[in-house]
Amino acid sequence: MTEAILVFSPHGSLIKSFSHKAKGCVHWILQGLCVSCAVLGLAAISYNKHLNAKAHFTSWHGLLGLLTVCVLGLQSLAAMPLIYHSLAKGWSLAKLKRYHSASGLVTYILCSVSLILGLCSAWFTASVKEYTWYLSALCPALSVLAIMNQVTSAYMAKKRLQY
Repeated sequence: MTEAILVFSPHGSLIKSFSHKAKGCVHWILQGLCVSCAVLGLAAISYNKHLNAKAHFTSWHGLLGLLTVCVLGLQSLAAMPLIYHSLAKGWSLAKLKRYHSASGLVTYILCSVSLILGLCSAWFTASVKEYTWYLSALCPALSVLAIMNQVTSAYMAKKRLQY
């Protein structure tokens, strides 16, 4: 998901010389893979819980993870008017992109918080040493800051200048 968002970054993208349309296509493919992995992961853990006769979605990680996968799916569906603009009559493309980037940022934050909550599980904390846990938690936290910086500088600052 991080790489799919960083595709549009002028600083950290491997394909920064590509056209915006090509970057949009790569973003769409990577986000499609992200959604697929999230849904498959949710299905795998649900099946595992079913096989072991354990309760589903009882922890904060499980509940937020379920919510995040739902929001991720909605975010992907809501992006369809960006590809097929005729689906959103009466909306400007610039406004749609701004809403998509803002809601995508919220989705990314949800994903990162869900990941950090997973790091708080009894299994993970028992499997790693203290410093490893802090490094593991630092990675998604720093990624959120990088993505927040990119989204706010790319879309929010442009809107401020238009007033």
